[in-house]
Amino acid sequence: MTKTNDFSRRSFLKTSGLLAAGATLSGGLSVNSNVYSAESQKIKIGQLGTGHMHAYKIEDLRKLGDLFEVVGIAEDDPKQRAATENQGCYRGLKWMTSEELLAIPDLEAVSVETEEHLLLPAALRCIRAGKHIHLDKPGGESLQDFKQLLDEAKTKNLTVQMGYMYRNNPAVQFCIKAVKEGLLGKIFDIDAAMSRYDNDHSRNIIKGFVGATPFIFACHLIDLIVTLLGEPEKIHPFPRCTRSDGIVDNSVTVFEYPHGCIATVRTAITEVEGFQRRHFTVCGDQGTIVIQPLETGGNLANGVLRLALLKDNNGFKKGYQTVPMPKPQSRYIDQWREFAKVVRKEMVNPYSYEHDYIVQKCLLEACGMNK
Repeated sequence: MTKTNDFSRRSFLKTSGLLAAGATLSGGLSVNSNVYSAESQKIKIGQLGTGHMHAYKIEDLRKLGDLFEVVGIAEDDPKQRAATENQGCYRGLKWMTSEELLAIPDLEAVSVETEEHLLLPAALRCIRAGKHIHLDKPGGESLQDFKQLLDEAKTKNLTVQMGYMYRNNPAVQFCIKAVKEGLLGKIFDIDAAMSRYDNDHSRNIIKGFVGATPFIFACHLIDLIVTLLGEPEKIHPFPRCTRSDGIVDNSVTVFEYPHGCIATVRTAITEVEGFQRRHFTVCGDQGTIVIQPLETGGNLANGVLRLALLKDNNGFKKGYQTVPMPKPQSRYIDQWREFAKVVRKEMVNPYSYEHDYIVQKCLLEACGMNK
């Protein structure tokens, strides 16, 4: 990627909102393009399932009462319902079956938050019922089934928003904009890591997935790499087990791109303080961006971003500098705002059906699952 136009520090930070507390980036991959028509009717939405590890995001959805009417929770598994119905994020909501949810008059959208193995069948039911969906990650263990879901959604002109939690992170948004506008010059390397330290219980959950650790974690990073570089020419996975339980708990995947560019994705569930070392580093022949950690304050969207430049460039100085980010907020608030705008046809989904298909294809190959 080469520089296509001037990247003024002052104008970028001003338009991105980084000069004002609480503001966020603008542009085609907007974090906070949250101007919403007061005349628009609230979007009727419900949640299907509670088994996903990120099902708690309904708490953020409920905060956006100006955009959404949350009609309730559908959970068909009695044991799962009993285990979750008293959680704070669901308090006060109506519980129902999936059939009852999809039969609600004027229901427009569903957040699909079932246990990961059940995501695709549940999502397909929603699409066939004519509902827009927010689909938590990853997109299942069968590329063919995922493609069928996307194809049917595209035919019906229904939104599929994947729940990749870094998409609306301000530091990631800055990085995407910087790369696309040429601040870093020609990109030759991306290095990314997303790890944590799991106890035996969590390790056994990971063991239940064919792709194990990279299947659950690498998807977030592959989504960003495909956003910046597109589909790679070749993918080389290196899954490894460090303990006798046979779980793939350490993995490196190398992605080959044209003209000598490579990207590496590292995932592990054996890393002490792995959250703090989660990073996304992009290197070009004119500069480098390092985001580490990718999130601050736990699971809050606001990474620490350092920018290094070969020479002064329109307000950014030569060498390393820390670029200020907005105040940390929840991972999913701006993603829900974006979902509302896409459903209302007030913006085009920044992530196309084709993009999501390529991400899933790359993920399965990175896990050694060429399905």
